[in-house]
Order: sequence, then C-alpha cells, then structure tokens
Amino acid sequence: MPIRTLIVDDEPLARRRIRRLLAGDPEVEVIGEYGEAASAAAALQQDTPDLVFLDVQMPGADGFDVVAAAPAGRQPVVIFVTAYDEYAVRAFEVHAVDYLLKPLDRARFAEALLRAKTRVQLGRVGVGKESNRLATLLEELGRRQTYLKRVLVRSRESFIFVEIDQVHWIRAAGKYLELHVGSKTHLVRQRLHILENRLDPDRFVRTHRSTIVNVRRIKELQPAFHGNYVIVLDDGTEVPLTPGYRARLQSLFSAES
Repeated sequence: MPIRTLIVDDEPLARRRIRRLLAGDPEVEVIGEYGEAASAAAALQQDTPDLVFLDVQMPGADGFDVVAAAPAGRQPVVIFVTAYDEYAVRAFEVHAVDYLLKPLDRARFAEALLRAKTRVQLGRVGVGKESNRLATLLEELGRRQTYLKRVLVRSRESFIFVEIDQVHWIRAAGKYLELHVGSKTHLVRQRLHILENRLDPDRFVRTHRSTIVNVRRIKELQPAFHGNYVIVLDDGTEVPLTPGYRARLQSLFSAES
C-alpha cells in the first residue's frame, strides 16, 4: 500500500519543494496540499493520512492544532517543517518526531522520509507507537506554551477557530463542552478540567463543577439560596456560582479593585 501523504504549509514555494522531493518515490502518494490549518485539520479527520509534512507556524494557528484534530488512535506520522531554533527542535527529537529546517536540504529530507516510512510500516503491523509519541509531544508543548488563544471546533462540514477571549462561558455536556460565544454555541470533545488547565486563570474562572465563566463578561452577582449566587453576564445569561468556587471569583475582583 502506498504511504498516503499530506503537505501542509502556508508557503506555496515550500509545498512545491516538498512535492518535488517526493516526486518519483513509488512508496509515497500525495493525497492533498493545504495552506492553512483549518482545511488541513478537516483533511486529517476525513482522509486519515499515513504521513503529514506539517509546518509548525502558520497564520492564525500552528501545526500542533492540526495534529490535535486527528482522530483518536489514528494520528499520522508527522514530519514537522519548521524554522524553530535548536532548543525547540531538540524537544521534537526526544519524542522521535522528525523535523526539517527551512530551507529544505535534499539529503536531510531523504533521511527524514526514510525514518517516517519505517514508522508507518511498523504502525501497520501493530508495532509502532506514533500515537503515544505525538500525545506526549502535545502534552509537553502545552506546558511550554502560553495560555490557550483559540479553540478548533467543527462547524457543519468544516473546522473553524474560535478566539478564546470571545467565549462568554463554558458548560460541560456529557463528553462535550459547550462554548457559548454570544448567541452561538460550539461543541468541543474535551473534558472541562483539561480545558480549564489551558485557560488564563485571571480571565476564566470555575463557578460550578460544570461551568467556567469569562470574568470580563460578568455584569453582576445576585444572591440565591443556601449561600449560592447567580452570575449575570453582560448579555443577560445567568450562570450558577456555588460556595466552593466563590472565594476564587472574589479574589479576582479584589485584585482588580
């Protein structure tokens, strides 16, 4: 079976260079090229490629957002294409995820491709552990990154990025989270505590075991029964505030005053 390959890079010249370096290789089939993250993320869901050449930095998103969109248990082998410095590149090497520095060198490209082919073949016979490597890499990157800026969500048949600052509040709904952005609601398959750990704690605060609120959207607090409160947002939405989470919210407002 040919190795089904995607090329994802916002630079047309870089995509063309990768395609030329792959030309004539009978083991590789290029099934698509993408210049931005949302389309690439959708392709990972629909086409489940074996191998992806993935730019790390693209306008409005990064390659790690794309990798995170891959179906669970079906993450492809990834060769990152990057202009990162040696420190960041070394982090990729620790997890055996290959990389290429721009401008692309033919010999280095061939070396990375051979390594990727080996992993794809091992994965096909059940020996590869690429999914675990990528999951570990994503976890490490999350620790090194600043707080989450945007979230990738499905919108009908495509993917869009929602700016996290635009989210008014978040509610757990079974295996999903509801991201409430004005009158719109987006669903994300994620657990509340995992997303909470990636949010700026000075901007988003837990108010209930199943809700998180953007503090900049809070208009007022109204007392309710048994020490509970109701948070009224600037669009009139009412969100519960239970006693166990009240101290954290009060400390935020005390710090601002």
